[in-house]
Amino acid sequence: MPTEIEKKYRLTGGRRMEIESELRRQGAEYAGEEFEENTIFSSDSLRAAGGIVRIRRVGETTLLTYKRRVENQFDVKEQIEHETEVRDAGSIRSILAELGLGPILVYEKRRSTWKFRSVEVVFDELAFGSFMEIEGSVTGIREAELLLEIEDLETVHETYPSLTAQFGSRSNGIIESRFQKNGP
Repeated sequence: MPTEIEKKYRLTGGRRMEIESELRRQGAEYAGEEFEENTIFSSDSLRAAGGIVRIRRVGETTLLTYKRRVENQFDVKEQIEHETEVRDAGSIRSILAELGLGPILVYEKRRSTWKFRSVEVVFDELAFGSFMEIEGSVTGIREAELLLEIEDLETVHETYPSLTAQFGSRSNGIIESRFQKNGP
């Protein structure tokens, strides 16, 4: 069963620049930046099981993901995660609707990714704040924290969907957190 292990931190702009500088100094590989639109689907039975279904659109790519949180005693988040690429976002939305899953929230995110030793370090910018996640094994995450000297960063236990529910705005029955559009 695939498991995602990660730790999330709240960031300020200055701190992000310091960490990126340290990543470069230590030979981390910058893997690029992406813009994502994430739509979370749910139902009463899915909520009761503690799971979510997500459609993530990144450029021309659409990913379908199922996640369910695994409770643990650590400050590291662990989730069951199944993910696959789908060709037709509209068809997958129709399939989810037929299964009784409706969209409940949408959030946009800009993500920069770095490969560092045995972990992936990502910087996420959302309309309600800036965050960093380190994904890998618990040991790899601890090692990265020590090497990057970030043990003092504020840890965030909430998921982006739960933060979106807190800070987003309701539109047509769906909670949304989107970036402001500039121009006409």
